[in-house]
Amino acid sequence: MRRRLLECACVAAVLIAVTVVFKFVPTGTAQSDQTQTLTTAWDAPNLQGIWTSDYQTPLERPAQFEDKEFFTDEERTAIDSERARLLGQYRETGRRSPRGSEQDVGGAYDATIFLTHKHVGRRTSLIVDPPNGRRPPFTPEAQQRRTETREYNLALLQSTDACKSNRPGCPPYGPPSPRRAESPPHYLTRSANRANGPEDRSLSERCMAGGLPDFGSITGFFLQIIQSPGTVSIFYDTGQGQGWQRTIPITDHPHLPPSVRQWQGDSRGHWDNDTLVVDVTNFSPKTDFHGSREHLHLVERWTRLDAETIGYSATMDDPTTWTSPWTVELELNLQSNVANRIYHEPRCHEGNYGLPGLLAGARAEDRAFAEGRGPDPATLCIAGPTGACGGFAFGFAESGTETDPLRR
Repeated sequence: MRRRLLECACVAAVLIAVTVVFKFVPTGTAQSDQTQTLTTAWDAPNLQGIWTSDYQTPLERPAQFEDKEFFTDEERTAIDSERARLLGQYRETGRRSPRGSEQDVGGAYDATIFLTHKHVGRRTSLIVDPPNGRRPPFTPEAQQRRTETREYNLALLQSTDACKSNRPGCPPYGPPSPRRAESPPHYLTRSANRANGPEDRSLSERCMAGGLPDFGSITGFFLQIIQSPGTVSIFYDTGQGQGWQRTIPITDHPHLPPSVRQWQGDSRGHWDNDTLVVDVTNFSPKTDFHGSREHLHLVERWTRLDAETIGYSATMDDPTTWTSPWTVELELNLQSNVANRIYHEPRCHEGNYGLPGLLAGARAEDRAFAEGRGPDPATLCIAGPTGACGGFAFGFAESGTETDPLRR
């Protein structure tokens, strides 16, 4: 008996020792020798590894910094401190929608995922051209598209309780608009206050939000690059276990015919000395990047600056959307290659479970109204970033401004 106890104790001690060893392996240890080598076995620049941006930088330069390209160290410290204070204050206030409501559930999720931040970077904007760090103005054509979509979305809101109580951004309260029976003037990439079918809901609710170009988000993103002599494959882990993959052929072949449109466009890569240059066209008209759709032309440049850093730039051009091209630059930092650093099986519960449930609930509300057992669905608010109705509008969208000094 004593011998068995001693044997068990020895086994336990070994297990504890192994656990301690694994527990204290630094997560920031270097990548494999392959990713530390700056050239591949076939003498191409080596971009392989897991990468992310270590800092948070606004896409556009905040107005209060005007033509200032870089923050001082004192400004960075002050911004980080103010953001931490505001985040703490927001959590302590506990502002929330009625318990159990759709907005309450959405708010709990968003508070966990989005109310975090990285330290602010040195640059005041990711945009480096135009020199003012701001996106070029929209063309009249793009402004018209935006106006038509906004008017359609507002018409779907006019009979809701939100507009009855004169919420900011609402149109005048009135009966359900006949436009509820119309198709939208342009393909919807954000939610409308209607649930007739999946395409009334946002791309993120349909698990279709991943696209190019991708500069990361509030919570950041990881990407893993794997190379072969003829291709560069990139897996984007965009947070919350979601992600997508693209494969860039290294070729001088022309792009696909204009009639062929793809969600992430059609990429063609070539090496310009140590830089991978990727030309991307043929985007789907159902995608949306800051107002640009099928006419977006993207040119990316990936350069291994040193063992720990990739320099990335992207130039966007669309004469139907912006008055001039514009360019973004950021640095990607090498990450550890520990197990599960990247999730290669993206999952999206919004689309897998949330969307079917939302549509089933909408059909139940339709039946209840038809049978005199419930309100007209046109008077109800459905969560969506419409600016006047739903959890995203009243919860997370506001909190983004409240807790980020760079967005004020």
